[in-house]
Amino acid sequence: MTRDENRHKSDSGMEHFGYRQSLDRSIGAFGSFAAGVSYISILTGTFQLFWLGYGTAGPAYLWSWPLVLVGQLAVALCFMELAAKYPIAGSVYNWSKILGSRIVGWSSGWLMLTASVVTLSAVVLALQLNLPRLWKGFQLVGDGTGPYDFATNAVVLGTIWIVFTTVVNALGVRLMAMINSAGVFIELIAACLIAIILGLHMRRGPEVFFSTGGYGTGAPGGYLGAFLVASLASGYVMYGFDTASSLGEETHEPRRTAPRAILRAILASFVIGGAILVAAVLSVPDLKDPMIGSSSGGLQYIVELVSWGPLGKVFLGCIVVAVTVCALAVHTAAIRLSFAMARDNALPFGERLAAVNPDTQTPIVPAVVIGVIAALILVINIGQPKIFTVLTSIAVIMIYLAYLMVTGPQLLKRLKGQWPPPDLAAGGYFSMGRWGLPVNFLAVAWGAGMALNLAWPREAVYGTPWYNTWGAFVYIAVILGAGLAWYGLKGRHHIGTLASHAADAADGGRRPGQG
Repeated sequence: MTRDENRHKSDSGMEHFGYRQSLDRSIGAFGSFAAGVSYISILTGTFQLFWLGYGTAGPAYLWSWPLVLVGQLAVALCFMELAAKYPIAGSVYNWSKILGSRIVGWSSGWLMLTASVVTLSAVVLALQLNLPRLWKGFQLVGDGTGPYDFATNAVVLGTIWIVFTTVVNALGVRLMAMINSAGVFIELIAACLIAIILGLHMRRGPEVFFSTGGYGTGAPGGYLGAFLVASLASGYVMYGFDTASSLGEETHEPRRTAPRAILRAILASFVIGGAILVAAVLSVPDLKDPMIGSSSGGLQYIVELVSWGPLGKVFLGCIVVAVTVCALAVHTAAIRLSFAMARDNALPFGERLAAVNPDTQTPIVPAVVIGVIAALILVINIGQPKIFTVLTSIAVIMIYLAYLMVTGPQLLKRLKGQWPPPDLAAGGYFSMGRWGLPVNFLAVAWGAGMALNLAWPREAVYGTPWYNTWGAFVYIAVILGAGLAWYGLKGRHHIGTLASHAADAADGGRRPGQG
């Protein structure tokens, strides 16, 4: 073995976790940061969901933005400790498995994986909100006035983009990181410019954020009820920062790089996204304009109103770039999660899903499988758009539940005095120290409360009939139940690190998949 190979093996540290290094360790600090930012995707989330928040609770809904930050920052701080200790692919799955138990880990991984595939479908649908505005030629199906033109065209555009993310991910993490980093750079610059231009057109003061404006009148719970619904627009955006840690096996010095990337990603998204949202409300010509609270208007509509000449089109192009890298990051995270689970033989056809191409050093089979399933899910949007909306909302709930399956066991470890491990602070890695217990408690309380708020049966959000209104409970029960049925009947009997991925016995590595 050469000196370079020895150094690479030592740097990887995978033997400590019972695995051999099989992925390409080539992601740097900015690439790790970009992975987290692109999943959160300031321009994708804020532009896709602003109308929901504003249309439900008016300008004051923006107080949900800092509220969500506080809760998600608590989760992120817990994840930062874990990323410093366990920089392993499929982070949430592995962390819950190590902190909790095999079935807790498998359940969190299954929820996260199915949610990620649905999220990929939901993200690419955002292209329909932007591409035809950019150029009418992107309306490939009909002229946009037919009953199914909008939905069908969204599926066509989405499928094309999924093919793109599949090919990029199959060609290797270096290409993915390069495209993702370039896209995030463009997104950050564009987001800052959008905030500045909106700020230059401010027409009113911040007093609008301290008034209910008549919203919530007659609604169940009054304005509080309306605000809780509107807060979904913020809760749907600020997650996915764990992607930086999910790429830990492909990142240089991951125990230091990944925690910093997580923190920077969530703070950058909060500051820049918040600036856009605030400036948009203060700059819109007419607060009562119904287009602001409409899915066909929203933030895109405001930017087009106040931008000079072709500048609005330029910004729409930047939003398309943001959607592209967001889809790429979601697809990448789903691939790493499926690889991590398959490597533990915790999924059907584990050996094939965990196979790493020797040329690209990336798992190609899960890239293709996830892409095909995501494209098939898109078809639901044509005839049953309400069911698709329910499924995409439920996907976010499942991710919050998967996060809970990490922060919950971590809190129990703290209460037993078993966390944090002494080598974190002693090795100079991130640790919350004495602040760990209250922050961890907040993360668990926040996750449980937000999951309940997201899942609450509201016809205004989930529609009818009853199985849509109660969709969070019905569909999650079906998805988790189907997964647990496979686990109970077959999976639990053969879960364990595949021989093709296990560290040599001489390396002293343990096998987390068998614990």
